Parts: sequence; C-alpha cells; structure tokens
Amino acid sequence: MMITFPLLATRLLYLIGLMAILPCGGLQRLYAQQINEPKDQDDGFQLAFHVAAAPEWTALFDRDSGWIGGDGLFSIPLSGVDTVGAGAHTPTLLVFSDSFWGSKAQGKLTPGGKMTNNVVALIPKGTVEKAGIQFYSSQATDGQQAAVFVPNTPAAKPGNYYWLGDGFVNRDKANTLYIFAYRMENTGAKVFGFRECGNALIAIESSDTPPFTRHRQLETPLFVAASGGREAYSFGAGVLTNTAWAGAPNPDGYVYVYGVRGADKELLVARVRPAEIEDFKQWRYWNGSTWDSNILHAAKVTSNVSNELSITPLPDGRYALVFQQNGIEPVIGLRVGKSPVGPFGPIIPVYHCPEPARKKSLYAYNAKAHPHLSKPGELLISYHVNSFDFLKDFNEEPGTFSPRFIKLVLE
Repeated sequence: MMITFPLLATRLLYLIGLMAILPCGGLQRLYAQQINEPKDQDDGFQLAFHVAAAPEWTALFDRDSGWIGGDGLFSIPLSGVDTVGAGAHTPTLLVFSDSFWGSKAQGKLTPGGKMTNNVVALIPKGTVEKAGIQFYSSQATDGQQAAVFVPNTPAAKPGNYYWLGDGFVNRDKANTLYIFAYRMENTGAKVFGFRECGNALIAIESSDTPPFTRHRQLETPLFVAASGGREAYSFGAGVLTNTAWAGAPNPDGYVYVYGVRGADKELLVARVRPAEIEDFKQWRYWNGSTWDSNILHAAKVTSNVSNELSITPLPDGRYALVFQQNGIEPVIGLRVGKSPVGPFGPIIPVYHCPEPARKKSLYAYNAKAHPHLSKPGELLISYHVNSFDFLKDFNEEPGTFSPRFIKLVLE
C-alpha cells in the first residue's frame, strides 16, 4: 500500500498529548462515579444508563473497497436541526480526517491504495443503508484521490494540510455549512515532527455539493500557539448549536464552540451569535466567570477530555459531554454539565473499548456522540481504533481502522 502521509507519527502524537494508556475491562453497566479525582460533589451529576452494542452502525463502515477506514467522524445534519431522531428527516454530512482508499480481500489489505488528510461522506435522509452512504474525495493530477479541503488562506504555506473539526449548518447565514479545520505542518523533527499552525473556518453554500469545489476558507484567530510556558490550544473540537431552529431545548441563541488545551486536555469554551460567526471580533471566551473578548483569558471548565468530543442536551435540561478519557485511554468517558459551560461533574466511565486488551499495539480514541442519528432515549456514540505499529497492523487487519459504535441507553 502506498502511504503518502505518516499517520502514526502525526495524528497519534497530536491526539495523545503524552497521555498514558490504562488497562481496559469489558462492557458493563455503570453509574456516576469519579476516576482518580476527589469526590467532593456528586449532587446533580449522576446519570443512570446502560450500554449496548450498535453492530448495525459499525457494519455500515466495514467496507471492502473504496473508502476503507479513517478517523475523525463528525456528523452534521444538513437541515441544521440536531435533535435526537432528526437524522430520519435530513441528509447528514460526515467529515473524516486521515482516511484510506483501497481494497481488502479475505480481511487483508490488497496492494495499492492512497491516504488523504480529509474526506466527506453523505448519508441520505431516511433509513440508513450501507449502499446509500457515498464517500467523496478531491482528485489529484495523477487521477488518484486527494483531500477535499486543502489550505488556501493567505497564511497557508505549501505542504500545509487540514484535519477537520466539528461543524454545523447555520440557518442565520442562508444555511451555510461551517466546518472547523486545524491547519497542520510537518517540521522534519524525528519526534513530534508536526505542529498545528493555524485554525480555519470552512464555509460551504447550501447550493454546493460534495466534494465542495466552491467552498470558502477563512483564517481564524481560534488557534493560540505555545509561548512562554503557555500550552497551545485551538477551537473546533465540538459544537453545540444552542438555538431554537436547531431544536435546542433551552436555546439562548448562541453557537458554542469547544477547544482543548495542553497535555491535561483542558476543555475551553467560546461562543458567538450564528449571524456573526464570520466576524471574529464578536466571539467571546469563557474566562471562568464571564464572557471575555480576549482568547488568552479562556479558562478551563474541566479536564481529561479528548481533542474530539461532543456535548449534547439531555432530556432533563443538563448536558452530556462525551469524550475519550485523556485522549487515548481505552475508556469512553462522560461528564454531566449543568450548562454549556458547566459546572461539569466527575468522569462517568461509559464503555471500556476492548480492542487494546485484544492487542497491545492498538489504542482507542475520538469518542463522541451523534444525537441526530440516535433514537429517542439513546445516544449513539462512535470511536476509532489505531495502532502504535500502524503499517504492520493496518496491512494485517485493515478492518480495525473503521469506526465502531455503541449506544448509551438512558434509564
């Protein structure tokens, strides 16, 4: 297989932030409890649930040819309505980051193939069927697949590439689709040979169709570089559209955009009115007590999350923050919040991903919920599996690298 981008040496290091891997267990029924932190306040942060497998969703992405694996996987309802069950009434855009095109035979990788830094896919509204999900790439000059989105802002340099964050359809901006994108560059270093160098907002008009050849790219101030002991951070890890037209149960008219900072995986929060999303002077950052115009004042609202995550309103008015604990530990975690900025309760272990226990070279990451693809009373959650010995494991078992799904069933 021809690999044109060092996945293991780049995305892996970006996601883990030097976090350790914990031992994992099996599927289990769990209630609110804390992991490795003081239990000083549980009131209002408990949640009763059980977890079920979602093999019908996992099977949708286990493919033998074409797109055969990738990470990222944010789901965006193209109607703009992000409520449980809304997926039956709207097409859904899926965005992936590093992805692989090729073929498998008898579970093994066949010769030839290509990796691209980002991919999109489209699920038609109604019943979700494997044959109905269409994957899209751009096309390189040699006719092979290429990334859908390639940096072209004034700050972009040759060799930069995008990993994609969350997004939403903005009804206050003529149904424009917005997707956050992390602009990356390779540094040539033997260890940590890459870095994020910018943050862009991709804008796609409602009349455009995949692979979105008419999209716009806006360089944003939503990336803060490391400096003087300050750890780098960026926004786009998750989006909560807290508006009436998105179906939010307690709308305040803002879009909340979440960021992650440093090795402790601190969660940060920004917000803006949807109509003002392209005017970055109107963005505000939670400083721990109020909304501040200075991004340098952004304060952590909780920690130990992951670089990709989700926050979903619960039926009782609280919020479910879903993430991979500390980036790549095998635990899918959940914290219950009392508002979009918290306070957030202790980590509730939702699921122990079994793959790392099966094979020591594997790790799990990128857990997040997909509310509009969920059924009432449930929350569909995806996660990904990757390898510390990527080339060997991908060639031997490429099916491991497509997303897996579980369901959190509220009780």
